[in-house]
Amino acid sequence: MSAASSDSGSGSGSSTSSSADCVAPSPPFVQAAGLANLRDIGGYPIYTQPGKAVRTGLVFRAAEPSRLEPEGVAVLQRLGIIHVYDLRSELEFARSSASQQPLEEAWEGATRIFAPVFRDQDYSPEALAVRFNHYSTGTEGFVKAYATILDAAGGPDNKNAPFKRIIEHLASPTAPPSPLLVHCTAGKDRTGVLCALILALCGVDDEAIAHDYSLTEIGLAPRKPEIIAHLMQTPALFGDRAKAERMVGSRKEDMLATLAMLRETYGSVEEYLVGHCLVAPESLTQLRRNLIVDIDRDHVTAPARESKLA
Repeated sequence: MSAASSDSGSGSGSSTSSSADCVAPSPPFVQAAGLANLRDIGGYPIYTQPGKAVRTGLVFRAAEPSRLEPEGVAVLQRLGIIHVYDLRSELEFARSSASQQPLEEAWEGATRIFAPVFRDQDYSPEALAVRFNHYSTGTEGFVKAYATILDAAGGPDNKNAPFKRIIEHLASPTAPPSPLLVHCTAGKDRTGVLCALILALCGVDDEAIAHDYSLTEIGLAPRKPEIIAHLMQTPALFGDRAKAERMVGSRKEDMLATLAMLRETYGSVEEYLVGHCLVAPESLTQLRRNLIVDIDRDHVTAPARESKLA
């Protein structure tokens, strides 16, 4: 994990559950050698439209893919993923082993699209110390940290417009749009906020969205000791295991509180994307046309089924 990352690790229901208890169910998880936390966010039922669900095989989320092995690449190619949206900063990319590749190349047949949420200057030691303390102080801290993600991803200061670009990809008039992978460093925080927006736009209820967020505890379980050890070496958390473990959590209540904060601040997910991220209202309508489909009983994601930690 990059020292510059604001995305710290994993999470699901209880932060006290051991990694040994984490069993990655398929679906939604997909096993790809060298790529942690890979899963399909489709399959969740639309609570306002009985008989409808989010399309599967279209939006995938994961941790950063610099450790991908050839067998893992073959899995992603079979999934048809040809667009990889990277929410990391230039600094994070430069510190990963993937920096030896051309910036625009993810793997053969796939284009890496640089879509940073934060500018590089947001990763100064001072900024990291503030962000780390946000993450390590309970739900209130996570909500503050996620508020900075929402703010940074839109507005006139972010010329890369990451959330807008991904929403517009999914709103392609060619239905369905091409499959995509979105990732940050751990695939938890920036990626988790974006996936929550997509699911909320489709009409997935908050409990299911929070469940999807919580699955990162399973997805990152193999790397959790490594991530905690790294965090404990940072100036902000030096030697503080309890805070490091809290940072790598993805508890449902953190996402539920974030969704409540978003609506209190912006009015709704739609108003956030239109007013702050400058997405056209027509794009949101088209996204729903592309992503909402009749339920396939074999591919419905049951929020209470996925994790022993729920």
